[in-house]
Amino acid sequence: MCSAMSNRDIQAACKYHEETKHSFWSVRNNPHFLDWANKPLPFKIYPGIETFPLPRDVSQTGVAALSAIADRVPSLRTDLVPDLQDLTRILYFSVGITKQRTYPGGEIYFRAAACTGALYEIELYVVAGGLPDLDAGVYHFNPADVSLGLLRRGDFRGNLAEATAMESVVAHAPVIILCTGTYWRNSWKYRARTYRHFGWDNGTLLANMLAVSAASGLPAGIVLGFVDAEVNRLLDLDTRCEVSLSLVPIGQRSESSPAPREFSALSLETIPLSKREVDYPAMLQMHEASSLKSKEEVAQWCDRQQALVSSAPTHQSVPLRPLPVEEQPKDTIEQVILRRGSTRTFDRTASITLAQLSTILDSATRGLPADFFESPGEQLNDLYLVVHSVQGLKPGAYFFQREQNTLELLKEAQFRAEAYHLGLEQELPADACVDIFFLADLESLLERYGNRGYRAVQLEAGIIGGRMYLAAYGQRLGASGLTFFDDDVVNFFSPHAKHKNAIFLLAIGRPLIRKPRQVA
Repeated sequence: MCSAMSNRDIQAACKYHEETKHSFWSVRNNPHFLDWANKPLPFKIYPGIETFPLPRDVSQTGVAALSAIADRVPSLRTDLVPDLQDLTRILYFSVGITKQRTYPGGEIYFRAAACTGALYEIELYVVAGGLPDLDAGVYHFNPADVSLGLLRRGDFRGNLAEATAMESVVAHAPVIILCTGTYWRNSWKYRARTYRHFGWDNGTLLANMLAVSAASGLPAGIVLGFVDAEVNRLLDLDTRCEVSLSLVPIGQRSESSPAPREFSALSLETIPLSKREVDYPAMLQMHEASSLKSKEEVAQWCDRQQALVSSAPTHQSVPLRPLPVEEQPKDTIEQVILRRGSTRTFDRTASITLAQLSTILDSATRGLPADFFESPGEQLNDLYLVVHSVQGLKPGAYFFQREQNTLELLKEAQFRAEAYHLGLEQELPADACVDIFFLADLESLLERYGNRGYRAVQLEAGIIGGRMYLAAYGQRLGASGLTFFDDDVVNFFSPHAKHKNAIFLLAIGRPLIRKPRQVA
């Protein structure tokens, strides 16, 4: 077990981030070979609990994806309590199986949101008061058969309200979705770096969840301020294997949730993920160091301090020109999620327009309804771009000035070779039309939030990246999340990016459509 660490001992996050950096030499000196015979199961299975099948014929919202992503959907509902159709829609289009492919080694079930390595380590649980067609209880969502497994009977929303120091959106939510991370399911491939992936993969599915909730006319928020042990205990998690990451209250009621309930441990049986699991202590230590131990610590987390401020532009800037709403593609959020994938090959000869790039940036960065912001307009990550082939933009390195809605040109040149190197020497970032790098001032961020801020910055990157995925596919483009050589990314964008840290990378372009071979 990890020794007790404080959220304010920020050297823990600095140490973890430094130790999990990729460099040219670290990747080559520490080769990792995948043990395919020991690959973990892609689903959490409780063999002995009561399950409730969810409806398979859920109506779709018909709301345009770009409007849903940007949360530009006026709610016409008078009742902000989701019914079973709403809940099923939100769960399915967040983590449901949308594609299935057979390979020589078995089958891969692709989900609604992008995930590192298609390993899908994020689990969803539901804590509901009495909803139409669903009794109050604590449930686990199984995407394999689209069902809810009953863990506890009764209304435990008051326990979550107490764990969040009576956060208003939690206290008044008719249902709360809880996201957890399962270490081994991702560390089988990515080892200790998995704790970064928790944020990315939780974030991409939250991008879907927020968009589908908006399209359904239901308010949704993101809560990171909670007493970890209380939430883990409610879900009966073995925290050596699985931990709570975020809470998403859905809907709104005028009355507050009921008082907390007493409960005992369940010790429910689950099917083992693999024959054996490998421990990576750095992940557990990072989680422990960023955990909140009391309601007092939660209250301190919720006591926001001064927002981070972006630097003023010092170079030539290009104004962004998003497509007017009436000219944007009308593909629905459900259609786009079902179509979305991670692009495996980009067409290097193709280009995208400035309007398309502007629409992606505008849709994805309109702010998040999260408890770690004083106002929805704040942002933890700065966005840097390497532009290869965007009509109306010179090839070069840019900084996104979000407040001015402009791209600041840092240096002009064709940087495909550099993008190839920065993206772990992969062809995707070299062939893409544009690469978007997420960088953050970790020192300032950790001073503001403590180690919990490390969870927040990785999660925010995943959500914005997930919104960019959807905005790209909503315009019939492709996108793919990638890893990178950390310090080389910072050096490439310096001196502008000096003292920052690389967090995430998303490549966007036009998918390469290969013509089928002609049979003689």
